[in-house]
Amino acid sequence: MMTPRRLLQLAAIVLVLAYPILTAGSPVWQRLGALVLLAAISASAWNIVGGYAGQVSVGHAVFFGIGAYSAVVAFVHLDLPPILGAPVGMLLSVAVAVVVGVPTLRLSGHYFSMATIAVGELVRVLSSTSDWLGGAQGLGGPAMPRSVFDLSFVSAMPYYYIFLTVLAGLLGLTWWIERGRMGFYLRAIKDSERAARSLGVSAGRYKLHAYMLSAAFTSLAGSLYLCMFGFVDPESGFGILLSVKMVVMAALGGAGQLFGPLVGALILVPLEELSNSLLGGQGAGITFVVYGAIIVIIARFLPSGLLSLLERRPGRKTKTAPAVASPASGHAD
Repeated sequence: MMTPRRLLQLAAIVLVLAYPILTAGSPVWQRLGALVLLAAISASAWNIVGGYAGQVSVGHAVFFGIGAYSAVVAFVHLDLPPILGAPVGMLLSVAVAVVVGVPTLRLSGHYFSMATIAVGELVRVLSSTSDWLGGAQGLGGPAMPRSVFDLSFVSAMPYYYIFLTVLAGLLGLTWWIERGRMGFYLRAIKDSERAARSLGVSAGRYKLHAYMLSAAFTSLAGSLYLCMFGFVDPESGFGILLSVKMVVMAALGGAGQLFGPLVGALILVPLEELSNSLLGGQGAGITFVVYGAIIVIIARFLPSGLLSLLERRPGRKTKTAPAVASPASGHAD
């Protein structure tokens, strides 16, 4: 029997595949589809550490900005296609994740979140004072495409397909992790880090691995953003609103669930675009208000996200979760 969750997943897959046909001849809707997929990539990357490991980072814009600036620097200073800066940005983001994660992942709860906010704001300020990065004015990519490797297209559909491919790869990797040892350990750490440690799980090590992986894909999202928009400045690359978006999207759809960030992106991105088109320059301020209201609603009524509604069955009691088994057969090194 097809469950509501399966039906929703099947409908989402059909919609994603049919979207280019449904929006043929409508540049606005094609651009919106690409933006939803790009947002879903960054939120899904955040979901690895924030959803599965329970480490709520509110400074993930650091990695997004590193990816965006790595791409534009490759063009401005090295005269290379921007996308060639993406691997460099991913490596830099992983290195930053190690430097930041080793001390901060020892913190718990809101202390870790506060530490990531501080790091994010520090990087934003430093980037705005760097002439090499364009200062507060930022840097721009190629005005005209020199080759297909510049990934500079007039239509949004090439970006749609590129983002869809990256998102499918990220979700596939997340699915594989979720069903493997690392996913088992991350969920145990999220439920009770002390209990996980008592069973032999190297909590610090697995949290750091999740943080590094999340940073790499968030950086890739930043590089793809630069290729599509062709410009980045400290606010669009390192602004705290970017981090808040990732958190809210994942939480709205269902943090720690494979398709949760995608569901959140499907709701929030059109909402943001609508508010910006209706209110113009005042849309950014309204966005903060809307995100704040969504956070309150999620915390009060939907702590497990919208996808959790599909798991509820009227008249049935929730089964007690099985106890975490001892990983004696293959415990962490």
